[in-house]
Amino acid sequence: MRILFAALTAFIISLALGRVLIPALRALHAGQSIKEIGPNWHKAKEGTPTMGGLMFITAAAGAVVAFGWRDFAAGDWTALMVLGFALIFACIGFADDYAKVKGHHNDGISAGLRLLLELAAAIAFLALLRLAGGLSPNLYVPFVNLYLPLPWPVYLAFAAFVIVGCVNAVNITDGLDGLAGSVTLAVMVFFTVLSLWWDKGPAGIFAGALAGGILGFLVYNFHPAKVFMGDTGSLFLGGAVCGLAFALDAPLVLVPVGIVYIAETLSDIIQVVYFKATHGKRIFRMAPLHHHLELGGWSEVRIVLTFTGITVAFCLLAFVGVMYRYSI
Repeated sequence: MRILFAALTAFIISLALGRVLIPALRALHAGQSIKEIGPNWHKAKEGTPTMGGLMFITAAAGAVVAFGWRDFAAGDWTALMVLGFALIFACIGFADDYAKVKGHHNDGISAGLRLLLELAAAIAFLALLRLAGGLSPNLYVPFVNLYLPLPWPVYLAFAAFVIVGCVNAVNITDGLDGLAGSVTLAVMVFFTVLSLWWDKGPAGIFAGALAGGILGFLVYNFHPAKVFMGDTGSLFLGGAVCGLAFALDAPLVLVPVGIVYIAETLSDIIQVVYFKATHGKRIFRMAPLHHHLELGGWSEVRIVLTFTGITVAFCLLAFVGVMYRYSI
């Protein structure tokens, strides 16, 4: 019941914040700059308020604090650790958004600085999880229900790579009205159910709270969007997704549940590599994948619903693959 109340509370907070935050962002002229290389009809979105991710960030944080006290008192800080981890990424995203808004262009902080900050956050989180006894170098393999023992240095290098890749994959997915939010909502519902199934209630508190916060945000972000989450929101979501996977000691579950994030990122990488290798030829009409489909005549709503449906299907598949990890 606590998870349900946390989700409901976060939904209400997020919904209420939208009524205040969106006009405030407009008054501050915190409008999104649209890349010239994107579809030309996206220019109509120029000036839409950004940094709207503050809605579900605040909502999730409030709900976690309000409903996680029992766990904190018992010495289980899982929800707070994942929240803190995601908040660090939100701060990196906020710095990026602020630089864009202040400079009235689409270039934020340098890619090198951003990568260093993300790696530092990943390493700090992994170290904290290890000290808290919530992380094992025995890599759990879904579906086959086996463990792959790894040396700690190898595991930590793998984990840092996965975290940085996951966070930026969610960021790449945030390219259409409601896309990153809808896909991540499905992922958060998966983690909520998995936490309950594995009796990992504190992680479920965070996942449920964020699911409720995202749902409230989507009221304003679904097409046509009245506000964008910005890097503030997308990096927070990325941190939340991979933070939960590692907090539950099941990072490989990110492969099925994050199938859309992976497809979006791979389409971008493939496009760049092929373009350079062939001196100007393209595989996709435009990368990432959602822009390719847009230029093929798909509407934003159709893409969002399709990608969310695919995520739901793969989340169900992932659940089947991990449900027997612990004895019932």
